Amino acid sequence: MVTFTRTILANGLRVLVHEDRNTPLVAVNVLYQVGSRDEMPDRTGFAHLFEHLMFAGSRNAPDFDDPLQEAGGENNAYTTNDYTTFYEILPVENLETALWLESDRMLALKITKKALNVQRRVVVEEFKETCLNEPYGDVWHHLSDMMFKVHPYRWPVIGLTPEHVQNATIEDVRSFYQRWYTPNNAVLTIAGNIHTETVLPLVEKWFGSIPAGPTPTHNLTAEPPQKKLQTRTVKAD
Repeated sequence: MVTFTRTILANGLRVLVHEDRNTPLVAVNVLYQVGSRDEMPDRTGFAHLFEHLMFAGSRNAPDFDDPLQEAGGENNAYTTNDYTTFYEILPVENLETALWLESDRMLALKITKKALNVQRRVVVEEFKETCLNEPYGDVWHHLSDMMFKVHPYRWPVIGLTPEHVQNATIEDVRSFYQRWYTPNNAVLTIAGNIHTETVLPLVEKWFGSIPAGPTPTHNLTAEPPQKKLQTRTVKAD
């Protein structure tokens, strides 16, 4: 069984620490409880868009990747219907680099028109490549729409249509960030060759002063039972 220490900071950030003496590395993961289910039907794809925007730079780290690579680390992220998660793996002696980078973008992500335009193009092209230009690429759009009629699971993580991301304004995006990417809507997990009594003060140092955001609420419409067989025939060139 995996053993860990759990604590909650005053700002609501939940922290899990696991000690593993079998590795010289440390993994840092920040999970935000926001996914495609938390989007509006006319503004889908925002959680996935933020998976990209979170690497566009923050107040004290204009480039996320450079300092991490200099510390011998790597990173990645992914989005689901229910959550978005970001992680770094790096030598344990450079743990604070990851804590600094994650805390800085939690506190002060730089959401500029330039960054939005760049990442918007990336996400729209990804939609076209995986859903429109790929044979059977839109199958999950059809399956989701058939499985769910009112619940937000009815659209895939990448969004219903690329137009929703394409038409997103800077105000739309900043509002989404301020609502969901807050310490009281996040779980920080640290695992590796670390000592809990040393790590927890570092977590307080880097994350403790970040203000809590509004209490997150997930307004999820209950899905009525489906009681009959459904079929759909799709024809495409």
